[in-house]
Amino acid sequence: MLKTLDLNQVMVIDIETVPQYPSYDDVPPHLQDLWEQKTRYQRKSDESPDDFYEKAGILAEFGQIICISLGVFNTQNNIQYLRIKSIYGEDENKILKDFSDLLSKQAPTLLFCAHNGKEFDYPYLCRRFLVNGLEIPSQLNISGKKPWEVNHLDTMEMWKFGDYKHYTSLNLLAAILNVPTPKDDIDGSMVRQVYYEERNLPRIVTYCQKDVITTAQVLLKFKGMEIIPEENITIVA
Repeated sequence: MLKTLDLNQVMVIDIETVPQYPSYDDVPPHLQDLWEQKTRYQRKSDESPDDFYEKAGILAEFGQIICISLGVFNTQNNIQYLRIKSIYGEDENKILKDFSDLLSKQAPTLLFCAHNGKEFDYPYLCRRFLVNGLEIPSQLNISGKKPWEVNHLDTMEMWKFGDYKHYTSLNLLAAILNVPTPKDDIDGSMVRQVYYEERNLPRIVTYCQKDVITTAQVLLKFKGMEIIPEENITIVA
C-alpha cells in the first residue's frame, strides 16, 4: 500500500487534549463519582482520583481538544513540500466546526496519518464530535470498525508489523530512523500544566506542529523517500 500511496491524498494529524476542568475540585460531584468508577482499575493502589485527574485529558469522556494540527504534502518539480496549519483555541466546539469545514473542502477519500492515531486521535475526535452535538465528518466515519479495519494510516501500527503488544513512542521511532526532531521544551505530560497554569496555548500549538512534522517525516521513511528539508516546510495561519 505504501509504495502506491499518493501523498497528496494524505493529511498528517495530531491533537492536543486537556482535562475539561482545571482541577479535580472543579469537577461537578456526579462527574467525580463517574471519574472514580472509570479510573478505578487504572489507578495505583495509593493513587487517589484527585491525583489521577491530571491524566483526564487522555479520556474523551473527561477531556477536550484544544489544538488540531494538520500537515499536507505538495510536490512541485519533483520536490516535496509540507504545509502545516493548526486550529486551536479555548472553544472546542468552534475548533471541531472549523476542522469539519476544512475537511468538507477535501476529497471524501482523504486518508489521515497519525502516530497511535487508531488508538487515540481518530476515536477521540469522533467522540468529541458527538459530545459537541456535531456531525462526524465523512473522512472520520469509522464507527463500529476495529482498529485494523480503519484505512487511515498509523505510523505506530506500521512499526508494530502485526505485534499488537508493542508500543513505540514517536520520538523513539524518529530517533532510530534518523529523523531529526526539534528540541522540545515540553512533552505530552506537561500540556495540562502549560494550558491551565501557564496559560500558554501558543507553546502547546508549537509542540503539536512539531509532532505533525515528525510524523510526516517518519511516513516518508516508511515509503523509502528522503525526508523534507526544513526550508520546504511552511507553517500557515
